[in-house]
Amino acid sequence: MPFTFDYANLIPILPEIAILVLACTVLVVDLYLKEEQKGINHLITIVGLLIAIGITGLVGGGERQVVFDGSYVRDAMSDVLKILILVVSLFAFVYAKDYLRDRNLWVGEYYVLGLFAVLGMSIMVSANNLLVVYLGLELLALCLYAMVAFDRDSTTGAEAAMKYFVLGALGSGMLLYGMSMIYGATGSIELATVARIAAEQGTQNQVLVFGLVFLVIGIGFKFGAVPFHMWVPDVYQGAPTPVALFLSSAPKIAAFALAIRLLVDGLGGLHPDWQGMLIILALLSMGLGNLIAIAQTNLKRMLAYSTISHVGFIFLGLLAGSEQGYAAAMFYAIVYAAMAAGAFGLLLILSREGFDAENLDDLKGLNQRDSWYAAMMALIMFSMAGVPPTVGFMAKLLVLESIVRVDLWWLALIGVFFSIIGAFYYLRIIKLMYFDQPVIQEPLTAGPSARVALSVNGLAMLVLGIFPASLLSVCQGVFL
Repeated sequence: MPFTFDYANLIPILPEIAILVLACTVLVVDLYLKEEQKGINHLITIVGLLIAIGITGLVGGGERQVVFDGSYVRDAMSDVLKILILVVSLFAFVYAKDYLRDRNLWVGEYYVLGLFAVLGMSIMVSANNLLVVYLGLELLALCLYAMVAFDRDSTTGAEAAMKYFVLGALGSGMLLYGMSMIYGATGSIELATVARIAAEQGTQNQVLVFGLVFLVIGIGFKFGAVPFHMWVPDVYQGAPTPVALFLSSAPKIAAFALAIRLLVDGLGGLHPDWQGMLIILALLSMGLGNLIAIAQTNLKRMLAYSTISHVGFIFLGLLAGSEQGYAAAMFYAIVYAAMAAGAFGLLLILSREGFDAENLDDLKGLNQRDSWYAAMMALIMFSMAGVPPTVGFMAKLLVLESIVRVDLWWLALIGVFFSIIGAFYYLRIIKLMYFDQPVIQEPLTAGPSARVALSVNGLAMLVLGIFPASLLSVCQGVFL
């Protein structure tokens, strides 16, 4: 039978094609640029991402489309998450500009690796079988390994990249082993077929249950949940700050999509089994993340443990097993990505040639040096702590409400308890900015693009908190 190609299959993947073309364009153009022309790479990347956002919006909407023999899907969730991944990545590249230029790291390879990582995230979001999920995940992971070691003169960066590579490979191996067991139990890598067999056989199929265990372990590694969190603080501290920003933001949205595709779309019939595992991961992540963050003096490590605690809250929404819970978890993952981008973005703005701002003391007296930056950072920290009327409060409230509705009120009480503990180290940063004398007197030299990005980032925490319905309705529209 002759092979025929249906060009209609290309329409749902136009966003991925746009990102791929953009990455290849930057790679080729960089060959012909002189040292003083490297800013062209940045401009091409920003314009290309804006075009990709527009294409994603044009392609999206309408009925769910499954293409390439059932291996790729375009649905409401993929439309929303792809646009948000592109937007957060756009902010990450804008924040990174001055830092990379001051340290002679402003080269095309950074943008190429970042764009291929974005491509991997987009593939993960739309994957409809186990093989495509893994391909997208590995494309993302390999790019992140290289980005962590991007500063070749940094020994801490090389050490962090090695730890990330070894532990990331272990997590990928666990995930792939779980996928192979699921394939052995169901005879298919298609998520729809896996879901049907899982619903029919349930826990009677022991191989399927073992596959689920390894799958949850792999997802825990990719999220950085306790006890699979060992790489997170070391990688955040050792990586260049722009890479730590990128790593902490957009990939969390992709990790949420990974969990939805595998656990909900593929193994929803085993919800009671993976719910118990996620309860354990959520409790450990919220507890250990918040408690250890209090003891940190390095701001990047503090934000790393903060990430771990926020992952626990995302898991709370997922384990609820309801459409409301999934929508709340999606809302939380998006909000957290924006908060993390803003927090690390301020560190990039505070950094200058020969100096990296990464300790708590570097924030002392920031209000006296630049009151606007201090106000934006305060909004982001209030949002991370879950203080009303910021959007972080609404995100926590929605997640807690979703688990109360499935009669897990005791879990909600524990979540509130650890949120109160976590508020301490966020409010400590505000105290340092407003009530301590500055240790560093040099003026801030960040460009106007970074100032605009942080302003939008910080004000969004307040605007979305006061008017959450715009984003919440989008999240609920995906699941409800």
